[in-house]
Amino acid sequence: MVVNMLFDGKERKEREAQMKNARRLPVGQSLTLKWPVLHYGSVPRFDAERWDFRIYGAVETPVLWNWKEFSALPRVEWTSDFHCVTRWSRFDNHWRGVAFREVLRLASPKSKATHVLFHGEQGFTANVPLTDLDREGVLFATHHDGEQLTADHGYPLRLIVPHLYAWKSVKWVRALEFLDHDAPGFWEQNGYHMYGDPWKEQRFS
Repeated sequence: MVVNMLFDGKERKEREAQMKNARRLPVGQSLTLKWPVLHYGSVPRFDAERWDFRIYGAVETPVLWNWKEFSALPRVEWTSDFHCVTRWSRFDNHWRGVAFREVLRLASPKSKATHVLFHGEQGFTANVPLTDLDREGVLFATHHDGEQLTADHGYPLRLIVPHLYAWKSVKWVRALEFLDHDAPGFWEQNGYHMYGDPWKEQRFS
């Protein structure tokens, strides 16, 4: 056990040095080989018969999908890094899910839409500018590293916005509210930065 722990520590340090040299590790972050579990509140229970996904606000086509309908949407795969505001980073995560651009295409936001407020279970919210969502790599993930997401990591559906701090990657996401202005989400109302760029260390307001 001691040997394995030393090996894991050595491997982590070597990998961290590689990421720093490649300029993939933001300032103030440390590499982790694990995937820590952090969230506010308890882990919700998924019921496929009652689950739904809503898109509303400044859109031309409001949407309400059940789990079967959402599951029928085209799937994409993407590999990206993951930076938590609590100062750890996990690299080369392989995601599978529905591209945000696919949802955007179906909802047709109005020209006045500038931001999206994401709604998760238990009243959790997070705000993201629309321009930061309409890009490759932003998706609603159902799988991570070849496995179905576990409940504590957001199953059945987790938003992934890889270029922002991970609190923006809302777990258990249930709705998108398109807005014509910016509005703080849960953590933003409690002192976190409105944008959350890891490369600028935008942790707190």
